[in-house]
Amino acid sequence: MDMKVSVISTYQARHQKSQTQECPSGVVNEDTFKEIYSQFFPQGDSTTYAHFLFNAFDTDHNGAVSFEDFIKGLSILLRGTVQEKLNWAFNLYDINKDGYITKEEMLDIMKAIYDMMGKCTYPVLKEDAPRQHVETFFQKMDKNKDGVVTIDEFIESCQKDENIMRSMQLFENVI
Repeated sequence: MDMKVSVISTYQARHQKSQTQECPSGVVNEDTFKEIYSQFFPQGDSTTYAHFLFNAFDTDHNGAVSFEDFIKGLSILLRGTVQEKLNWAFNLYDINKDGYITKEEMLDIMKAIYDMMGKCTYPVLKEDAPRQHVETFFQKMDKNKDGVVTIDEFIESCQKDENIMRSMQLFENVI
C-alpha cells in the first residue's frame, strides 16, 4: 500500500523535475522508469520487470510514459473494475501483444519477478520455481489445452479464483 503511494510520489517528483530540467516534453523514458522502479527493489534486479511494466504503461508504444499515462494505468489498477484490472494484467503478460499469453511470455514475466525479489527471499526459492509457477498457471488457465491463454480464458479463470479476486480488491480503498 505505501509502496504504491511512494511510486506515485517518486514518479510525480521525477516528472515535475523532468518538465523543468531533464525532459521538457514531460515524459519519462524507459531508462528513467527503470531507475525509479529499481529504488523500490534494491535487493534484486528489477530491470526486466520494469521493462514489462513500462510497456504496459506506454499504451501508444512511443517509447515514453507521460504522467497522465502513468496515472491512467494506476487508476485502472487502483480504482478500475475487475474487468479493467484483468484486461490490464493480461496486457502486461501478453508481451508481444498478439492476444495470447504463451508459456514463454509467462516464463519471462515469472523470471523477471523472481529476479526482482532477489536471492534473499524466505523461504529460499528453488531454481525451477518460475517454470513450476508457469506450469501451474497454464494448468489452471489454458482451458482448451492449446498451449496459449486467451483473454477470455484468463478472465474466466481469474474470476473463479478466490485468491486472485481478493488480490484485485487490495488497493480499492487506497488514495
